[in-house]
Amino acid sequence: MTNIRTIGVVGAGTMGNGIAQVFAQAGYGVRLVDVAQPMLDRARTSIDKSLAKFVEKGKLTAADRDATLARLTTYSGLDALADADYIVEAIVENADAKRELFGRLDTLTRPDVILSSNTSSISITLIGAATKRPEKVLGMHFMNPVPLMTLVELIRGQATSDDSMRVAVELCTTLGKNGVEAADYPGFIANRVLMPMLNEAFFAVMEGVGTPEAIDAVMKGGMNHPMGPLALADFIGLDICLAILNVLHDGLGDPKYRPCPLLRRMVAAGQLGRKTGHGFYTY
Repeated sequence: MTNIRTIGVVGAGTMGNGIAQVFAQAGYGVRLVDVAQPMLDRARTSIDKSLAKFVEKGKLTAADRDATLARLTTYSGLDALADADYIVEAIVENADAKRELFGRLDTLTRPDVILSSNTSSISITLIGAATKRPEKVLGMHFMNPVPLMTLVELIRGQATSDDSMRVAVELCTTLGKNGVEAADYPGFIANRVLMPMLNEAFFAVMEGVGTPEAIDAVMKGGMNHPMGPLALADFIGLDICLAILNVLHDGLGDPKYRPCPLLRRMVAAGQLGRKTGHGFYTY
């Protein structure tokens, strides 16, 4: 832990920029990498806005905001991570893409560096097998929005060492977050429990059991959920929900995880939720 000063974050989407922000706020030098410069520009804008809200609410001083931004640099190539001390991957939720990236990171970074993935459902054992250091590969699944949510799901692969997990737990503590260990099963804990509930809500809409507004109202008012399942699915991204449900269905072989046909149609139509302006609701 004392040797970890520079954090490499790969992927400048919603999760990646949130992860970069919390590490920078905690005092680490952060190198945020993405192949697309527009993504890096949007990430910088998003982080600026997020930090401004913290200042506005009195949770962060203007000086701390400026110092946080000064600790964050962006790059369009992985070579910037050659001397990073810890890596967090936050690219597309695709096993082949992650394995290819981890293979490259394995040859680029020092052998002692832990390579972690923000995957929400893909096997850490599978990802780790693409490297020569599977004992130093683990899952570090942050929750969205990263700057506000305190839980981090830590996933131990088949070969992940106790020492690697200890370092990840300690890192979570320095970020002011609670690291909770999960075994390497499809969906881990969070999505193993959450996605079947969301999927059932999709079926309820498809079958006319209730409107999205009615279903969300029941779950919020009757079950005390802070957000209804359909609004939450739109927030997560319906394409992400479908990808996770496919991982659960393929990995566990149980028909109860079969993605709702309505979800498949909406994703095929490009109705992905908040990020496209239309999902179960219009934004």
